[in-house]
Amino acid sequence: MSLRVALLAAALAAPAAGVADALKLEFPAGARQTAEQVETFGSYRMPISPFRNGDIQSVWAEGQVRQQAWQVQARGMTTLQLLAPLRAQVEDSGFEVIFECEARQCGGFDFRYATENIPEPDMHVDLGDYRFMAAHRMGEDKPEYVAFLVSRSAGRGFVQITRVGPEEEAEDVLVASTKTPDLNTSLVDEGDEDDLAGPALGFSVPGVTGMPLTQQLEIHGRAVLEDLAFATGSSQLEQGDYTSLDLLAGYLKTHPERSVVLVGHTDAEGSLAGNIALSRKRAGAVEARLTALGVPASQIKAEGVGFLSPITSNLTEQGREANRRVEAILSSTK
Repeated sequence: MSLRVALLAAALAAPAAGVADALKLEFPAGARQTAEQVETFGSYRMPISPFRNGDIQSVWAEGQVRQQAWQVQARGMTTLQLLAPLRAQVEDSGFEVIFECEARQCGGFDFRYATENIPEPDMHVDLGDYRFMAAHRMGEDKPEYVAFLVSRSAGRGFVQITRVGPEEEAEDVLVASTKTPDLNTSLVDEGDEDDLAGPALGFSVPGVTGMPLTQQLEIHGRAVLEDLAFATGSSQLEQGDYTSLDLLAGYLKTHPERSVVLVGHTDAEGSLAGNIALSRKRAGAVEARLTALGVPASQIKAEGVGFLSPITSNLTEQGREANRRVEAILSSTK
């Protein structure tokens, strides 16, 4: 199913010659606006380059700053399929694309967190699957800018639109279309089944939606190190490489101002006192592995709570395996 969007241009009320038509975008029926932020007269740092050498190049745009987040049913669609119709609309409206990139070429994690974005759950950004585009056109006396950040989950597309320019009413900017009834199905408020899927063990971690580990830390403040393996009664990590630890180590070394508490958990076999001691040792084993990967000890602290905080039932072996885990809790506040 294609995402077909059409451009509607409406003239501004002011009669002065040379005033550009107001940009009005149409989304397919079934699209839903989830958030809006408007600053009557403000400024916005508009990215015009990938993240390189510790920063992104940008232009300082001034005017009315309007950001909106939209969600669209888009199962099976790529981010390019989501972005292309929007790009066509702004180009048809006289905008010129000045920068466009895809996740890795943008700079991945660093680009995403160096830009101003509407937070979860209104706007979801998969750090490995997003696109960004910035465009401008000359208004009566200064440029007008529009930018799109597009990402997706298993069942829906996420679009953030940032417009900086002359003051406009909301209805002159973005609307949902009624011309595509084949897409007129409402988004599931509770989230798509695939969006809420936890690890392969078949449980869901409250507040975490299967997003990358570093993004879980930034948005939810916590992340389960899902690929760690502990045998019952053992505080030693089983042999092997662990992607979660490599990612966490990279995150902490890249952000020396951040710190985490590693919280160990056990299944319910044995006494509470014994399991608290065991869970603390498990967290300590992870702490030792992270320091071996080059993370300063000052950024890590290890604690344990035994079986007091299960994420699934201890009545099955599968559940007990899931509960034997270590979580990283972001403890820094800046």
